[in-house]
Amino acid sequence: MDFDQLLRAEKSRDYIYGMRPVFNRNALFSDTTEDYVSPPEPNPYSQITIRFRAGLNNIDRVFLVHQGVRHLMLKEGGDESFDYFACQMEVEDVEFSYHFEVQVGKIVCIYDVRGVAKEAMPEYAFRIIPGFRTPKWAKGAVMYQIYVDRFYNGDPSNDVLTSEYEYIGDKTVHVEDWNKYPAVMGVREFYGGDLQGVLDKMDYLQDLGVDVIYFNPLFVSPSNHKYDIQDYDYIDPHIGRIVSDQGQVLDHGQRENRFATRYIDRVTNIKNLEASNELFAQVVEEAHRRGMKVILDGVFNHCGSFNKWMDKERIYENAEGYQKGAHICWDSPYRDYFQFYNEYAWPYNGSYDGWWGHDTLPKLNYEKSRELFDYVMKIAAKWVSPPYNADGWRLDVAADLGHSPEFNHNFWQEFRKAVREANPDAIVLAEHYGSPRDWLNGKEWDTVMNYDAFMEPVTWFLTGMQKHSDDYRGDLFGNADSFIGAMRHHMASFTMPSLHIAMNELSNHDHSRFLTRTNKKVGRTNTLGAQAADEGVNKAVMREAVVIQMTWPGAPTIYYGDEAGQCGFTDPDNRRTYPWGREDLVLVDFHRDMIRIHRDSPALRVGSLKFLTGGEDLLCYARFNRTQQFIIIVNNGAAERDVELEVWPAGLPRECALERIMITTETGYSPMPKHYEVKSGILEIRMQKLSSVVLMREEETKETVRTEAESKSTA
Repeated sequence: MDFDQLLRAEKSRDYIYGMRPVFNRNALFSDTTEDYVSPPEPNPYSQITIRFRAGLNNIDRVFLVHQGVRHLMLKEGGDESFDYFACQMEVEDVEFSYHFEVQVGKIVCIYDVRGVAKEAMPEYAFRIIPGFRTPKWAKGAVMYQIYVDRFYNGDPSNDVLTSEYEYIGDKTVHVEDWNKYPAVMGVREFYGGDLQGVLDKMDYLQDLGVDVIYFNPLFVSPSNHKYDIQDYDYIDPHIGRIVSDQGQVLDHGQRENRFATRYIDRVTNIKNLEASNELFAQVVEEAHRRGMKVILDGVFNHCGSFNKWMDKERIYENAEGYQKGAHICWDSPYRDYFQFYNEYAWPYNGSYDGWWGHDTLPKLNYEKSRELFDYVMKIAAKWVSPPYNADGWRLDVAADLGHSPEFNHNFWQEFRKAVREANPDAIVLAEHYGSPRDWLNGKEWDTVMNYDAFMEPVTWFLTGMQKHSDDYRGDLFGNADSFIGAMRHHMASFTMPSLHIAMNELSNHDHSRFLTRTNKKVGRTNTLGAQAADEGVNKAVMREAVVIQMTWPGAPTIYYGDEAGQCGFTDPDNRRTYPWGREDLVLVDFHRDMIRIHRDSPALRVGSLKFLTGGEDLLCYARFNRTQQFIIIVNNGAAERDVELEVWPAGLPRECALERIMITTETGYSPMPKHYEVKSGILEIRMQKLSSVVLMREEETKETVRTEAESKSTA
């Protein structure tokens, strides 16, 4: 080719480039849902197909970049708005990470979990872990957290009695008034909720739409929260069944629990323990019969000072069938279960290591006792096996377990292995603050309680409040850019199997209830009083939060009573009783309607997420797959606003109709449908103040069309 021919070729190329529409970055999309990775949970040493979306005839080429090597992706199809590119890759038995490089003329950009970026960063790469899969039942499951003592009293005969025993400086109290606010030091107050109460309310849970019941700890324990476990082998008879009830409560002047003979009989008598285990098995069986799963709370970093292995309270010292605890004597078989600092302090050695220095929470010393390690592994398997058949574990302060990171990771690998060998369909999820990436490796935790990538960003955006109600941040209130940035950053720590089952909570037993956060009062019960938690709350903001919760990737998790309008500052005030007979029934109905929308919609349970736009007090995003698209708009502002929104990036046709299936407003909500026209890919909608909408478009599948045609021909 001579020089003149080269010039003509370049001019021809420039002319063609000039005819191409402007590079449309907003059309670019990929993630690791099943539409873009097939299969989405591949086996090791297998082939996968990875896909990428771009605007129709809008890019020159796209490469998948893995370990610095570029792989050209080939166009496999398209529609009126998009081209779809694909390539096949071989995965091994290690994490497979990648990003995309898009070329348009002289423009080169990176696409990763942040979206379009200038340069690749490993922490934002798409990631697939071959061999890691989470069960289908957990993906997008609607979970319901029950703090048993405060849910419903179905069996008054098992209630903890006033002065039954001593706990942290005072005697237990049986609360007679179900609606009383918890005391500031309410850990020894008992309202009487129990497993029979859960059985009695199964109709309510099923009607609400619950897929999974998550119980706070159920094992024998002296506190109402039960995070200080006394016996891992048995359900506490105070929430189970008491068939032997001998002995006396403590006298007025008596403070030693070795004389609490009523308590000792209740929690050490094998008849009570076995009857309580049998009741738990019935609860799980009934839940399963109704299509619900059950998750237990496991506290394995520490136990309680009442624990039979330690027995600081001398509960088991003379009880039939129990060996001496490590606190009691030097030659206890459990001595190595704990770390003692003074080897010369027996008998009744109180020099043991407590979690964060709390002597009521002895830290378990696995590194020194293989017997302890093996025992807990048996516990892990026991409760997910017949006859109990629980469907998984939530792990308390899981990152704190052990005395080194290396041991911690090894422990959780063995724990997950024990659980999965016993019940291949069970899950292991952890309480964790901060990035969980190091544990979400396919071998340890399946997922986490999703603070960083759900509870905190939602709370800051909608209320400006910290999740304990300990601070207010005006700079984060209504700040959509901060919300989107936080979500993109923290969601990058999850692979898709973990994200789809992440526990997305607005409230729980460790933080103020979300409805209370809407009043923007900074403080706790001991500074403001419990009644302040009820004052000035904004249910319109609560409804916005539930709309986000039920349309966000993960497992929406309701803390008992939130759906009924319960309030409360951080613990213990957040552990108020369920307000039976005083429920906000409209709010309950709203939760039921939003749960139905979530459960009926594959795109909401396991579909893609794309942010559409954001602004001050305005959040717009889409959830979608190839056949179903949702547009969610939240106006958290104090004024109406007109929103003009490009919705075609959600995979919608440029000309189509959307159906509004939910609207929340300052005064209420409505699931009554309303149609909106999308013109040239743009939706125009007027948003009321403090409102949200969910709009949907669902394509008719070939099977649906065929079935309807057959019905008409038959008619």
